Amino acid sequence: MSSWIDLPAGTGFGLANLPLGVFSPDRPGDAYMCSEQRGRRTGVAIGDHVIDLAGLTGDQVHATGSLNAFLARGPEAWAELRRRLTGWLVDPAHRAAVEPHLRPRDAVTMHLPVEVGDYVDFYSSQHHAENLGRMFRPGQPALTPNWKHLPIGYHGRSGTVRVSGTPVRRPLGQQKDAAFGPSRRLDIEAEVGFVVGVPSALGEPVPVAGFAEHVFGVCLVNDWSARDIQAWEYVPLGPFLGKSFLTSVSPWVVPLAALEHARIAPPPRDTPVLPYLGDEGERWGLDLTLEVRLNGELLSSPPAGLLYWTAAQQLAHMTVNGASLRTGDLFASGTVSGPDRDQRGSLIELSWNGAEPIKLADGSTRTFLEDGDVVTITASAPGPDGERISFGEVTGRVEPAS
Repeated sequence: MSSWIDLPAGTGFGLANLPLGVFSPDRPGDAYMCSEQRGRRTGVAIGDHVIDLAGLTGDQVHATGSLNAFLARGPEAWAELRRRLTGWLVDPAHRAAVEPHLRPRDAVTMHLPVEVGDYVDFYSSQHHAENLGRMFRPGQPALTPNWKHLPIGYHGRSGTVRVSGTPVRRPLGQQKDAAFGPSRRLDIEAEVGFVVGVPSALGEPVPVAGFAEHVFGVCLVNDWSARDIQAWEYVPLGPFLGKSFLTSVSPWVVPLAALEHARIAPPPRDTPVLPYLGDEGERWGLDLTLEVRLNGELLSSPPAGLLYWTAAQQLAHMTVNGASLRTGDLFASGTVSGPDRDQRGSLIELSWNGAEPIKLADGSTRTFLEDGDVVTITASAPGPDGERISFGEVTGRVEPAS
C-alpha cells in the first residue's frame, strides 16, 4: 500500500506502524490552532507528521491528554481505529479531510503517553544476568537458582516514569559503609516496555494466551540506575532508591498489531517451566534491534529477540498470584544484552564494572556517566515488504546533583 502523504524514504513511521502518542503544538499562536485544539491531544506518527486524532475524528477520548481512556476500550477499538487510519491515508478521496489535522512532527512537543498505574521491571536477558553474575559472584554459578524457573522482577516507582527528554538529575543517596553523596556510578539500562490497555479483575490471573487482549503496544525504556546506591541497599529486598529516581520512556507507543512481522520464537530453553508459563506456539519473542548512543556515538546494538522470557510470560507471572492490571500499567523487559561486547545494554557491562573503560571517538573514556552526557536509545523492527518499524527514541541528559 502507498499513501498520498509524501513519506520520506526509509521512514520507520509508515503505514505499517501508526504509533500513538500525546502531543501539544509548540506554537500556540499559529493560525491552525483554534481554541478547542489547545492542550495535550492524541497523535499518530506518519512520516514527518503527526495526525491530530481529536480534530480528525471528533472523538473527545483523544483530547484527554492521555492514551488511557482510548486504550481501555480494548482490542476491537484499537483495530477499528487502525483500519480507519489506513483507509484515510491510502485513499486520496480523504486527503482534504485529513490534511487540516496534520502537524509537522518537529513543531510539536511530545508528552508522557499514558498515566502510568503500576511499573514493573523484569530481568529477562540471560546474557545480562550472566554478565552481572560473573562480576559479582565469581566462582559461583552465573545465574541464581530461580532464574530459569520464573521471570524475576521488581516493582518500580510509577510516579518517576517520565517522557524522553526529561533531564536526568544525578541522584543523591547512601553508598558503601553509609557514605552519602551524589552517585558516582550512574548507569543506563536499555529496555523494551509494554503498555497495558485493558485491566483485569483482582484475583484473576492473565494467561500467556491472553497477552494481546490486555497489552496495547510497545515503547522504549531507559531505567536509569545508580549502581553504587543500588549495591549498598539491595540486600535483602532488592532495587529501591538506586532505581526509583527516574525511568525514561519513548513518546510513541507502537501497537502490537504493527509487529506481526517481528514476532519470533524465543531462544531455546533447557529448563522446563510450570504450565502457567508455557508458551509453545505463542511466538511472543520480538525481533527488535536497539541502538545505544552516548553523546551521538554508537556504543552497542542489543538484540531484544534473544530475551529468554517473553513479555507474555512476564505478564502471566506478574498476575498469577491474582494481582490485577490497570489501564496504563507499564512493565519492562529489563536490560537487553546479547552475547557480544557490542550488544550489551548497560555501561556496567560495557565497562565490565569499571575495569575496562569505554574508549570514545574523541579520545575520552567512560566507565559510568558524567554530567553533561546525553544517552539516546533507538530501536526498529521488521515490517511488511522489507519496511522497518521505528520506535522513535528515548533520550536523557545528565545534570549535576542538586
